[in-house]
Amino acid sequence: MAGDKRITVICGHYGCGKTNLALNLALEAAARGERVTLADLDVVNPYFRSSEYGPLLESRGIRLIAPVFAGTTLDTPTLPAELFSIFEPASGRVLIDAGGDDAGVTALGGLSAQLRAAGYEMLYVINRYRALSQTPAQAAELLREIEHASRLTATALVNNSHLGVETTREALEAALPFAEETAKLTGLKLLYSTAPDFAGLGENQKDYKIIQRYVRFPWEQDAG
Repeated sequence: MAGDKRITVICGHYGCGKTNLALNLALEAAARGERVTLADLDVVNPYFRSSEYGPLLESRGIRLIAPVFAGTTLDTPTLPAELFSIFEPASGRVLIDAGGDDAGVTALGGLSAQLRAAGYEMLYVINRYRALSQTPAQAAELLREIEHASRLTATALVNNSHLGVETTREALEAALPFAEETAKLTGLKLLYSTAPDFAGLGENQKDYKIIQRYVRFPWEQDAG
């Protein structure tokens, strides 16, 4: 996380890897002995949602708040009333996995006044290798759309540029200028760049936040 705020919102373009980052941050906090709540606010995208990892989170003592009907065949999920409990101190550290792009974060708009009153961080996750966000200008424009739709303001940038299982040290290093320029255009601090634990960074590992790859593509899950 970026600072000492109890609530952290994680937003970004579809497929940027924000859900995997949210899972990593939640599991790390739980491992430190913190009480953790992970709220899945993605009511648009049926794939790559935190709610798909309920058993993993439960096994580590992490409370999951998911859209009603998440994990079923119904395609009209709604936000549960339980969501408003995130503003109670008893919820501990709260991570909000927001939907992608402006359409996905619209649900945040209904919570914006309470989030501002409670205090929050909002991490904008970027991925150089995702379509429609491959240039700093595109990434900056997308952030403006997300902030407008959510009625919230990002507080820091996370460079999560990756190519899934094909991520290499060279791919990570090639994305650094993109992240630095995006930080300049948005006026946000580049909090850190992530790297999957299998990328083989060697001595360069200290320059990255190493994360585990929990989120799998549907065909990988089918293959076991």
